[in-house]
Amino acid sequence: MTRLLRYTLLCVLIAIGLIALMLYSLTWRPEAKEVLPVSCNAQAPTLVPGQALKVMTWNVQYLAGKRYVFWNDLAAGNDERPTPEDMAFSLDEVARVIRDEKPDIVLLQELDDGAKASDYQKQFKLLQDRVTDLYPCSAQAFDWKADFVPEPHIFGSVGRQLATLSRYQIEHAERLQLPVASANFISRQFKPKNALLVTHLPLSNGGQMAVFNTHLERATTPLDETLQRQVAAVTKVLDKYESRGTPWLIGGDFNLLPLGQYRRLPAEQRTPYSADSALHVLWDRYPMIPTNNEASGIDRAQWLTHYPNDPGLNGPDRTVDYLFYSPHLKRVEARVRQDDTLRISDHMPVIARFLLPAAP
Repeated sequence: MTRLLRYTLLCVLIAIGLIALMLYSLTWRPEAKEVLPVSCNAQAPTLVPGQALKVMTWNVQYLAGKRYVFWNDLAAGNDERPTPEDMAFSLDEVARVIRDEKPDIVLLQELDDGAKASDYQKQFKLLQDRVTDLYPCSAQAFDWKADFVPEPHIFGSVGRQLATLSRYQIEHAERLQLPVASANFISRQFKPKNALLVTHLPLSNGGQMAVFNTHLERATTPLDETLQRQVAAVTKVLDKYESRGTPWLIGGDFNLLPLGQYRRLPAEQRTPYSADSALHVLWDRYPMIPTNNEASGIDRAQWLTHYPNDPGLNGPDRTVDYLFYSPHLKRVEARVRQDDTLRISDHMPVIARFLLPAAP
């Protein structure tokens, strides 16, 4: 081997090593299971068996509002980031709705933390400051984080979180990693890493309730199996809690349609979905809000939760946000708050009231 060739190979190896080091330092590799810090006031009350519990789940779209068609929307618009004014408006509006509803537990998805596109805001902290008198306990977990993403429309940091607010004591919290989207090794490092945020709420009789918050992978074209694998993983976790007799509920943006809605969408809006929704694995086993009858029945318009960023649409046209719950809980009432939330996010909040199981 000539000296020139040796030097060339050495330079190539050094370059590969530097690239690998940079890739490692810029990206995030969460563990399969991580214990999370919990913020909780010791004076917060404890759940009591048999009591009523009001829950809200809401994807707040990193407070971007509805004046944009972003580059990664299905309609493939030109917008890359919202203005500070729009984010301030949405922050006030989200806080207004939460204060008006006063749910006992709030499950939020798509809150930015340290993302270039949202001016590096800590959005959960901003929101928490506005509702701190209502929610003494909280936990949060990232489901997307990187110091730099080379995608030209991003070309900077990303940071997105799940967040759970509670009026009641949270004993501890965990982050459970879900299967990630298929991609080559390098691309995979920059992709979202969808997860379950699990909060454990103690009961006054010594028992426990589990509350799950999630945002599953965005439906993509061409279809892949990521959503199916994520739903299967979620189901496996819920089965474990159900087998223990632990009451639980889960809320979030599942990015999947209920039975019957696929054929109601125009062809161009159907493309990311499948006629056979992967969500059937969950609804076959556990109660769902909205039910398939509600989401596809005569009053289906009341149960639509998603208003895509698309200039061709003038209102919500599909359901992708849900609450599932253990059969040990009893549904009392449920609805989607649409009337005054259409301009806040591309999703609407799903709200339900339950009765916890009584003490044995």
